[in-house]
Amino acid sequence: MAKGLYHHLKQAWKNPNQERLRELMVVWRSEEAVIKIDKPTRLDKARILGYKAKKGYVVARVRVKRGGRQRARTNKGRKSKRHTIRKVVQMNYRWIAEIRAQKKYPNLEVLNSYPLSKDGKHYFFEVILVDYERPEIKNDKTINWICKANNRNRVYRGLTSAGKKSRGLRSKSPTNKARPSVRKMYITKKRNKVVHRL
Repeated sequence: MAKGLYHHLKQAWKNPNQERLRELMVVWRSEEAVIKIDKPTRLDKARILGYKAKKGYVVARVRVKRGGRQRARTNKGRKSKRHTIRKVVQMNYRWIAEIRAQKKYPNLEVLNSYPLSKDGKHYFFEVILVDYERPEIKNDKTINWICKANNRNRVYRGLTSAGKKSRGLRSKSPTNKARPSVRKMYITKKRNKVVHRL
């Protein structure tokens, strides 16, 4: 059975040419952290996540620095445990990339995103954004759900795929302490302790 174009693109990205990828990353590092591009680099992944080559769809490449927020290490005196460098970011990198793309293009809405590559200092992602004001989007039954008012700023509320994964909403296990939210579980646990004391 003959395989289609998207199948071969998917197989190629499973084991990409490392030399070519390094050349691309050299160019990407010299560009802005969030930049609009003409077409997706991973066309197969973009199509799976809802991208269409029509007016109203925008793709942005985002560069995110690795390592999270770091506490500065002191150079003088005795080393304190408070000055240990550690990652304290509670959001995954893909969600951070989506938020930065949304800030750069506030008139668009984030649909989804996917990873491209990474080097020693950065992660590279591509974020698919949709212009919900365009008639091409409003008349498309597969995507016009994003035009509703309750989908405004969905990336800030953790409603994208990356946001839901980072919030722990992929698993419905009773031991999952992130459902329905970390704050809700903390309040419930604190309230239960007070009840047991009484």
